[in-house]
Amino acid sequence: MGAALMVAIPTPASAAARVDNPYVGATPYVNSDWSALARAEPGGAAIADNPSFVWMDRIAAIEGSASKMSLREHLDTALAQGADLFQVVIYDLPGRDCAALASNGELGPTELDRYKDEYIDPISDILADPAYASLRIVTLIEPDSLPNIVTNAGGTAGSTDACAVMKANGNYEKGIGYALHTLGAIPNVYNYIDAAHHGWLGWDTNMGPAATEFKKAATSEGATVNDVAGFIVNTANYSALKEPNFKITDSVNGTTVRQSKWIDWNYYTDELTFAQALRTLLVSQGFNSNIGMLIDTARNGWGGSARPTSAGPLTSVDAYVNGGRVDRRIHAGNWCNQSGAGVGERPTTAPEPGIDAYVWAKPPGESDGNSAPVENDEGKGFDRMCDPTYEGNGRNGNSMTGALANSPLAGHWFSAQFQELVKNAYPPIDGSGNPGGDTQAPTAPTGVTSTAKTSSSVSLSWTASTDNTGVTGYDVFRGGVKVGSSATTSYTDSGLSASTAYSYTVKAKDAAGNVSAASSALSVTTSAGGGDTQAPTAPTGVTSTAKTSSSVSLSWTASTDNTGVTGYDVFRGGVKVGSSATTSYTDSGLSASTAYSYTVKAKDAAGNVSAASSALSVTTSAGGGTGTGSLKVQYKNTDSSATDNQIRMGLQLVNTGSTAVNLSTVKVRYWFTPEAGASTFGTSCDWAVIGCGNLTHSVKTNGSAAGASHYLEVSFGSGTLAPGASTGEIQMRLNKSDWSNFSEADDYSRSTVTSYTDASKIGVYVTGTLAWGTAP
Repeated sequence: MGAALMVAIPTPASAAARVDNPYVGATPYVNSDWSALARAEPGGAAIADNPSFVWMDRIAAIEGSASKMSLREHLDTALAQGADLFQVVIYDLPGRDCAALASNGELGPTELDRYKDEYIDPISDILADPAYASLRIVTLIEPDSLPNIVTNAGGTAGSTDACAVMKANGNYEKGIGYALHTLGAIPNVYNYIDAAHHGWLGWDTNMGPAATEFKKAATSEGATVNDVAGFIVNTANYSALKEPNFKITDSVNGTTVRQSKWIDWNYYTDELTFAQALRTLLVSQGFNSNIGMLIDTARNGWGGSARPTSAGPLTSVDAYVNGGRVDRRIHAGNWCNQSGAGVGERPTTAPEPGIDAYVWAKPPGESDGNSAPVENDEGKGFDRMCDPTYEGNGRNGNSMTGALANSPLAGHWFSAQFQELVKNAYPPIDGSGNPGGDTQAPTAPTGVTSTAKTSSSVSLSWTASTDNTGVTGYDVFRGGVKVGSSATTSYTDSGLSASTAYSYTVKAKDAAGNVSAASSALSVTTSAGGGDTQAPTAPTGVTSTAKTSSSVSLSWTASTDNTGVTGYDVFRGGVKVGSSATTSYTDSGLSASTAYSYTVKAKDAAGNVSAASSALSVTTSAGGGTGTGSLKVQYKNTDSSATDNQIRMGLQLVNTGSTAVNLSTVKVRYWFTPEAGASTFGTSCDWAVIGCGNLTHSVKTNGSAAGASHYLEVSFGSGTLAPGASTGEIQMRLNKSDWSNFSEADDYSRSTVTSYTDASKIGVYVTGTLAWGTAP
């Protein structure tokens, strides 16, 4: 039995309606086990009421222990709290965490049947209990497992024999597929797959293969992409949510930020940009366009007096980055009980486009691993990355670990870590740890009032706060739990229940992270809605009525509703891009020759929203015509065979004008047709005078033009090309993911020339406009 707890025995509950984002309008469960430990720590009461995940990290955790509640007890307590969202980590794969001894599990590499029968099935039986049907249940599926298969299963400095075994036997993919399929069959469960973090997968050599691996697991053991609500990044990690003091496109004395030792050619500086880019890639790989991302912000705040407020000196790119980065780890590969880390953003719903929520997956105070060997019956080993005296390995650049001393087993309470995280919180907790000298909080908002309400939403407004340096925004709380933020003095909270009373408060914040006291509470009861809880029918017949190189015009068949449709919301790649009161919409500002996926939802006056229409994929026009700019591209064929399994070429860009060209605005497109075989591709830069690291490249679709259904696009990271100058040779190649053969003879851009020659059938685009060549 778990820890003693007095709760009412739940009765069967009304089923929770399925929604796109389970966090919208929800009241998440506050993990009682964690909350009690946090509250007992100095300063812990200030964050003890934040919702966090419950970890099911071994079979015995399902039934609980003398010190920890069982899964069913947690669920019962969630109902007793009045919560309608419950978060749980599924974490007990065979051969778990093959690259980190501290989080090894109890099941051996071949014990897939035990994982299914003794772990997933009992959890599924509990979650499917009708007593919990009113809860939206978010599952975090198996941290670190699939990323380990991508990067640590052979051929890299961090590879392990254990990961090679798991890649060979396929039990990570099979286990995750079974979990997705089994738990996804429960109507109120939302599965989110772990997707590591930007410091692990942020290179194109890792990110593309990771997306392929995720798709493989999500279509194993009966699972489909429909069993995946989204992905989570930064689980139990410390990567900064945002790096505010520099951008990936910055350069110092001609050297790009990507070339700094800290970034190490990564394409991302922080978790937010990585999560948004990964989401776009996953949708392109076949995951549903409405998937959302979660970011674990429990321990990535990096506040305190060491937090920089500006970029470093311009003496070198390393000084510039190291002086400005808020992530103060010795190396981005360090992951265990990091010294100097702080609590990050508090759990927040829909904070950025494509992000379902900031969450606390691994809450403050739970150890990442033991700093010295500890005998235990949990299957957890001693990983030297948790030893503060260890000098590192290939995964962290042979650097010191930066780990705190005297840490207990992974998952056990680590008081020193908790106190470190509270001290260095960012945003600061109760105004502490504020950098830059500004310690004055804004005044509390006043005059909070409801300007409108429906059966499912409440619109609020308030009088602006004042601050010595200026108010930057407001956080809105429902029942003491943050539900959203606003840069103005108004906010609409949606996804609510009819005829229900809700209590709201508002807090102001400034640029230094100071937060005001809460406003006076306002109680608002949603309308009965005249009984209107019926959503409109989903729009049908979504079609493209016109398109250009930068816009797509859409139309659709009108939805119906019992009280009348009031409008439509249009989504591109799952992100809302506009609304219309009619059955048409034009989306502009797009890139030429690029595929976009659109869905439409209808809404009525009561705030009911329909299901999404079927997705429509539209590829913008190539831009047409012949370019007349000051750039040209030269080409040579470096592959004599037109029927092998790769397309190879040499390219060089030449500035024929009289002014320098900003290379970050330039894209080169080589058009081809892949014929049969796989529809996904690998691309490589074999050598470039300007450095392959300064290039990005991928294959995109281009419609049905003869010999040009696809194109290889090569982009430049930064720098300028002087008048009369050339980039020098760039050697590129591409292949289909199944390595089947091409038939290149009829490809639009191909030529047989073997020395550099002006190539009029290869396009050069500057800021999206065709500047050289004739587009197909």
